[in-house]
Amino acid sequence: MRDLPLPTLPMADLSSQLSAESRAARRSLHPSSDTQQLTGGKQRQALEVVWARTEEDVRAAQRLRYDIFAGEMGARLSVPPGSPEGHDIDLFDSYCEHLLVRLGSDNGEPGEVIGTYRVMTPDAAKRVGGLYSETEFDLTRLRPLRGKMVELGRSCVHPDHRHGGAIMALWGALAEFMVRNDLDTMIGCASISMRDGGHVAASLWEQL
Repeated sequence: MRDLPLPTLPMADLSSQLSAESRAARRSLHPSSDTQQLTGGKQRQALEVVWARTEEDVRAAQRLRYDIFAGEMGARLSVPPGSPEGHDIDLFDSYCEHLLVRLGSDNGEPGEVIGTYRVMTPDAAKRVGGLYSETEFDLTRLRPLRGKMVELGRSCVHPDHRHGGAIMALWGALAEFMVRNDLDTMIGCASISMRDGGHVAASLWEQL
């Protein structure tokens, strides 16, 4: 039986065992200034792009995911026992980096999270023992790419902000992350709504 891998973020008791070197390595993943300011939307509302640094940052992303996946898309989410209600949580969350887009705030408090992406780095995938995508697909042929491959997942944007700058902000930060860390391949799963009777899904299947 292999040892349980250590999580990236301090969301489990095992995190206290992380060495100083491991913590420094994680910090080096991100830009020296991990906050970007931009404007987006019809009213040019300020947006802030940040990488999650605390458990509450991750919880905010999980709440948005729950609202979109369960509330809007009707997904049946399976969460670990004892998880807080209204959160989309799985075992990979503690090992991933979480990219957030927040609304700008004038009072010094963090603004509402309106967009998020989850990023699994090559080292994190080794610690957790694999990728989420491997629970859905056979990725054996991608093995030569794994050293510079990240898995993207749990992507969602609040419905009120899907025509503004939130999506571009997420992808801009992801591109910077890839270049900074000498990564060159992105993979991930995508969900397709079946509310149209499956027409879009069937069309994509035919194209693939």
